[in-house]
Amino acid sequence: MAALPSSPILQFGTSRFLQAHVDLFVHQALEQEQALGRVTVVQTTGSAASAQRLAAFNAPGGYPVRIRGREDGAVVDREHRVTAIEAGLHADRDWATICELGATSVQVIISNTGDRGYELCAVDGPSLLDGAAAPRSFPAKLLVLLHRRYLRGAAPLTLYPCELVANNGAVLRDVVRKLALAWKLDNSFIVYLSMTCVWINSLVDRIVSEAIDPAGAVAEPYAIWVIEAKRRMVLPCVHPHIVVTDRLEPYERRKLFLLNAGHTFLAEHWLAYRRPKDETVLQAMSDPALRAELEALWEEEVLPVFDQLGEAGTARTYLAQVRDRFCNPFLAHRLADIAQNHEEKKRRRLLPVVALANELGLTLPQPRLRAALQLAAARHHSGAGMP
Repeated sequence: MAALPSSPILQFGTSRFLQAHVDLFVHQALEQEQALGRVTVVQTTGSAASAQRLAAFNAPGGYPVRIRGREDGAVVDREHRVTAIEAGLHADRDWATICELGATSVQVIISNTGDRGYELCAVDGPSLLDGAAAPRSFPAKLLVLLHRRYLRGAAPLTLYPCELVANNGAVLRDVVRKLALAWKLDNSFIVYLSMTCVWINSLVDRIVSEAIDPAGAVAEPYAIWVIEAKRRMVLPCVHPHIVVTDRLEPYERRKLFLLNAGHTFLAEHWLAYRRPKDETVLQAMSDPALRAELEALWEEEVLPVFDQLGEAGTARTYLAQVRDRFCNPFLAHRLADIAQNHEEKKRRRLLPVVALANELGLTLPQPRLRAALQLAAARHHSGAGMP
């Protein structure tokens, strides 16, 4: 077994986003003595790039995060040396250490496991509860960790999924609970994992455009982590860019419908028209015809939804920020990166705009969204049903 870290924060995922957002927040909070402690990062994939990042996390001196862009009208170009990572572990190699850590010092689990992170794996089963080998799926990994923690009588955890899934905490809790039922675990444990542990819905928002090898990233100045308040929650840190709120939905809707849908619409054009392979968001925004199409998407197909919800002002303020962020001259945000898992992203980012417009009884044709989704044209009367 590897030497046991003592981190209160366990993080699943090694992505450049987590490095330049959550881990940077913890680093900055530690400097102000406003964090629980340092982070242990768990790699769950077998990719060579992730393995190199893991080795860098375990090297002394931290890793660089470079913040580039404009903030309050001024050019920002600064570098942080992030030293918030206590250890980097690999799930397959270090599972016994991870299980012991999860049953002892950990107070908070953070994850960002990608667009398919909540999918289950058929080979995972209750025999894995002995901790001898790591499950394949992330929900099964969580289930094993929580079960071992429960058996040890440790305090409940607070879990912060950061995946771009609406109500991500509740969704992940339900996936893990259903898996526990399928494994026929006892009722008192089911209550522990679903009712005693605290599953937080949260939203992260920062454009992280480039990796710095082997670890580190380039990111924009704009950053926010919106956390839905819950009783008994333990925060990993206190930070100026962390917002704790009773109403997460408006923040989620603005990011999903304006920033994420905008990115995915540009990626749709990049794929459909076989645009230059290394085209960036900035280059796409500099194409007058494509920029006009994106602006029409926002103005004609998305903003009327916010108008109907009574959120016109906040939506337009956020959209102005999004335009500035898309036109950041210091970031090389490649459309090829945004286009990864494109069909799933369209389902999550574009379809909800069409569905909510329909639910609100709007008569929006939404031709660009429907073309991307390959939906039939909208019926031009109030209350028209989804095709």
